[in-house]
Amino acid sequence: MNYYNQIKDVLINNEIYKKVKDYSKNQNELNSYYEVGKLLIEAQGGETRAKYGNKLIKDYSERLTKEVGKNYNERNLRYMRMFYLKFKNWNALRSNLSWSHYRTLLPLNSNEEINYYIYITEKENLSYRKLNERIKSNEYERIGYKEELEEPKVNTLIKNPIIIKIPKHIKEKINEKVLHQLILDDICNFLKELGSGFSFIDHEYKIKIGNTYHSIDFLLFNIEFNCYVIVEIKITKFKPEYIGQVNKYMNYIDKNIRKITNNKTIGIIICKRENKYVMEYCSDARIYTTTYKLKELINM
Repeated sequence: MNYYNQIKDVLINNEIYKKVKDYSKNQNELNSYYEVGKLLIEAQGGETRAKYGNKLIKDYSERLTKEVGKNYNERNLRYMRMFYLKFKNWNALRSNLSWSHYRTLLPLNSNEEINYYIYITEKENLSYRKLNERIKSNEYERIGYKEELEEPKVNTLIKNPIIIKIPKHIKEKINEKVLHQLILDDICNFLKELGSGFSFIDHEYKIKIGNTYHSIDFLLFNIEFNCYVIVEIKITKFKPEYIGQVNKYMNYIDKNIRKITNNKTIGIIICKRENKYVMEYCSDARIYTTTYKLKELINM
């Protein structure tokens, strides 16, 4: 069987298809590259021997570059081979993900991790560059994702740790006031770090309980879960009294601000360090805990 000619025919047809049928060229491109990856494996004698077929890929790439186009160099043929191996057991390729998206996913090891990034790419319509940024930030590890795509819960959308960017020139010790201002100065990034669907309402939001005034660090709203969100920032290790404080604020919002069409308010406590033993015994179904990590900006 002449595998080279088969591969050449697939790629030539793909080049023609891209020029003629623009509306569905992405799906055709993915199917073509998948088929090329499969043929390369077969030409190399199967999966167990594929890693020894580097000479064949080098030969094919040189010929294809001359006869079909420069897109089919040795590196891209390796990507196609990896593409087939990585996704051959998946039910279907996602046509709303481009070849660049899939190529960004190829270095990932676990199916769960790949599935997570496919999910957020489709859900948030991420470009492959934005997808790459999310992968580089180790979002999957920080979010503790566990195959809950059908009915995502708030705690599956909150990362741990939350990355808070700080200017390079800040040398003094960060206190809560400074930390709040840094978050406020880059509120869009903070909302993205928290997860999906968060929108900003106010900071240091004043409420009166009895004769005492209190200040909520950040009052947000989550569109996806249709609820108000209270965020408290602490520069210390988690303490059990934080639960009582946030719970009091949540009850206030539910009683005085929440509409009948809104779900009950949730709370997020972001601390410098975890205290897992205390967290376990101070748990509240509507209060979520995470930590923050400061990251110095390269240019500011």
